[in-house]
Amino acid sequence: MQNSLESYIALRTHRIAVANQREWMFNAMFVAVGALLFGALHLAGSEYLWFASYTVLQYVVLAVAWNILGGYAGYVNFGTAGLFGAGCYVAVLLLKLGVGNLAILIGCAAIVSGVLGMLIGYLTLRVKGAYFSIATLALVVLLETLITNWDYIGGARGALVVRPDLTTGFLSSYTEYLFMAMLLMAIAAVWLGRFIEESRAGAGLKALKDDELAAEAAGIPTLKLKLWAAVVSGALMGAAGAPAAYFLTFVEPSSLFGLTMSANTMAMVLIGGIGTWVGPVLGAIFVAVIQQIAVVTISSSFHLLLVAILMIVFLVAAPNGLAGIRKQLRKARHD
Repeated sequence: MQNSLESYIALRTHRIAVANQREWMFNAMFVAVGALLFGALHLAGSEYLWFASYTVLQYVVLAVAWNILGGYAGYVNFGTAGLFGAGCYVAVLLLKLGVGNLAILIGCAAIVSGVLGMLIGYLTLRVKGAYFSIATLALVVLLETLITNWDYIGGARGALVVRPDLTTGFLSSYTEYLFMAMLLMAIAAVWLGRFIEESRAGAGLKALKDDELAAEAAGIPTLKLKLWAAVVSGALMGAAGAPAAYFLTFVEPSSLFGLTMSANTMAMVLIGGIGTWVGPVLGAIFVAVIQQIAVVTISSSFHLLLVAILMIVFLVAAPNGLAGIRKQLRKARHD
């Protein structure tokens, strides 16, 4: 009996040590990738590459945020543009009130968008079916109408945002500063997505996705989990929208609340692999990079058609996305 207990303790200790080592390696890898990306862009010296890389990282945050509710819990969200736009206009409002600190803008945008996610979730997540998806579409229309008729923050004519002077010594432009902020947010979002997938909350979300009635019968607080996921997802989307005010320097409701961003985000998750932490990351990088190349080499109006083509190809040839292909390659290598 004592030998069995000692063996169990030793095995448990070993597993914890291995898990901690993997966690350390995972964090170190992301820091290293971020540092290498920053160094490469700094050496290239191209302002456009900073803009393009910022856009890619922005979609990484949005894709991970969408996957928390849409991928793990199975509740499709068409309101990405609404929550992102809400975060951006929270930043515009604070700038009008004289608050220009980027960290404060991001924090306030995350809070507001998280509350919006909670309100929509509380009103619609009690029922099953497409009600939540329809409500998220309604949220986009509602927010666009509200912003269009709010003259203090620009209204239909839009708002011009002036970037502050850069005071950080090792960055040569404010675009680099915004890139660094989005890089940190992307790293935090990916870490959060991975943490949720491996946590009890992630297991609960997957259980209610498979069979919500069975999950409730097993004692899983499904409504609380869904509301929590809606808040976290909305907060991340709003946080990603806050720096967009400085990044774009001119924001208007018609472009910010368009369905292009919602469609792009959903496509990236589906192409990358829905319901996994790595899928949205792979999909966002893959699709956003191809879109940026298409914008430069072909036309800026071609990227939506490109997304549609990629979605059809992946849904037919690789329904599990890039994450599924990655899993198959790893399995074949081990075999």
